Amino acid sequence: MENFYLFVIMSMLLILLPGPDTAIATRNTLSAGRVGGFKTLVGTFCALLIHTLAAVIGLSAIIVKSALLFSIFKYVGAVYLVYLGIKTLLALKSKSAIGNEDTGSIRKYKNQSHFKQGFLTNMLNPKVAVFFLTFLPQFVHPDSDTLVPFILMGLTYAILTAVWFIMYILLVDQISAFMKRPKTTTVIESITGAVLIGFGIKLAMEKAHQ
Repeated sequence: MENFYLFVIMSMLLILLPGPDTAIATRNTLSAGRVGGFKTLVGTFCALLIHTLAAVIGLSAIIVKSALLFSIFKYVGAVYLVYLGIKTLLALKSKSAIGNEDTGSIRKYKNQSHFKQGFLTNMLNPKVAVFFLTFLPQFVHPDSDTLVPFILMGLTYAILTAVWFIMYILLVDQISAFMKRPKTTTVIESITGAVLIGFGIKLAMEKAHQ
C-alpha cells in the first residue's frame, strides 16, 4: 500500500463535503436528538462496510461496469432520496396541524427508522461504489496483493466517516435549542427536504462510468 497518510487526508476532505448522509444526519438529530443522529450514523457505517466488502470481492466492479445494474441502483437510490425529501416537507404541514403529544409520538415512530434511512441512503448510492473502485486503487501498487490494502482503506474511510459524524451530531445536538425554534426548524427542514430532493434528481442524472 502506498501513501496511506495521503489517503487519510484526501478521505477527510471528501468526508467533509456535505451530501445526502449529512442531510439525513442533520434532520434526524434535530427530530430525535443525538440518539436519532447516532442511529443514522450506524446505518451509514454498516453500509460503508458492505461497500468495502463488495469492492474487495469485485461486486462493485460488476455494478459499475454494467449499465443496467448501475441504472437500477441509481434510480432506486434517487427515488428513495426524493421520497425522504418529500416526506420531510410534508412533515412540516403535519406539525402545524397536530398537538405536542402527537408530535412526540411521531418523533418516536420516526426514531425507529433512522438506522434504515442512514443505511439505505448510503447503500443505494452507486456513486459510493464508483468511489471505492476509482479512489482506493490509486493508493495500491498494481503488482501487489490488493485484498488487505482494500480492507484497510475501506475500514479507515468508514471509521473517519464515523468520527466526523459523531462530532457533527454532537455539535448539532448542542445548538439544537436554537435550531429547534419553530421558525428555525421550519427553515432547516424546508432546506433539508429540498436538498434531499435535489440530491435525488442529481443522482438520477448521473451516467454510468464505463
